[in-house]
Amino acid sequence: PPCPLRREMTTLTHRGRRADGRSSDKKPDSEEEAAADRELNEDDPDDSKDIRLTLMEEVLLLGLKDKEGYTSFWNDCISSGLRGGILIELALRGRIRLEPLSLRKKRLLERKVLLKSDAPTGDVLLDETLRHIKATETPETVQTWIELLTGETWNPFKLQYQLRNVRERLAKALVEKGILTTEKQNFLLFDMTTHPVSNASEKQRLVKKLQESVLERWVNDPQRMERRTLALLVLAHASDVLENVFASLADDKYDVAMNRTKDLLDMDPEVEAAKAKGTEMIWAVLAAFNKS
Repeated sequence: PPCPLRREMTTLTHRGRRADGRSSDKKPDSEEEAAADRELNEDDPDDSKDIRLTLMEEVLLLGLKDKEGYTSFWNDCISSGLRGGILIELALRGRIRLEPLSLRKKRLLERKVLLKSDAPTGDVLLDETLRHIKATETPETVQTWIELLTGETWNPFKLQYQLRNVRERLAKALVEKGILTTEKQNFLLFDMTTHPVSNASEKQRLVKKLQESVLERWVNDPQRMERRTLALLVLAHASDVLENVFASLADDKYDVAMNRTKDLLDMDPEVEAAKAKGTEMIWAVLAAFNKS
């Protein structure tokens, strides 16, 4: 099936120059928002320098064929999936958040993405996106940002927000981290740079972690799941690489893993996001991919 975000490109109209809610130094609007900020920042492991791979790198690694070193030519979902990963990664690192709930804007897809901190993350793609979010005249929604970063907009003024060569840049980062290597492959009509997996144990560790999260360590409650694992399952689904995660399982376990993941992805993002502020962006990205 086509990627959900492909089915409907929204035409972005040029908006007025109001800078409402843009300042990152703004005091929280309410006690509830201050509490949400505390919830995100308390002993938050997500901004530590120990993160070996970003969510985007993990999604690409799951999508790559180990020996051939490229993603399936038929996969046209991974581009938008990777952009969704960038937004979740920035939220988990405390750089962006959704605007607070209000009577007028209740639904996840109506709420705009606001800058919380423009402190560099040290990751090229994350920092480039952060600059784009900071530079917009009026804030945009999660769905619009995924479209802008993917370059799927009819508005020529908005094309500057497209992130280019994302897969290649992620692959280079994985080469630097010693997980992929670089080769030139000769196809019939052209040469292509490929990135075969050189550190298979790192990919295995990632696959095993995801398999266990829906099998041995299944908690049947997204609120009790580790946030990065929840995000990765959502992104693997959005990027059409979930099959790669569970392909090595025996038939009976494969069915259980797929059904549990489907149950997770079929949950109502609005309801789940309201339960834990720290996962709002994960559910907003899922809502964007679910919207056809």
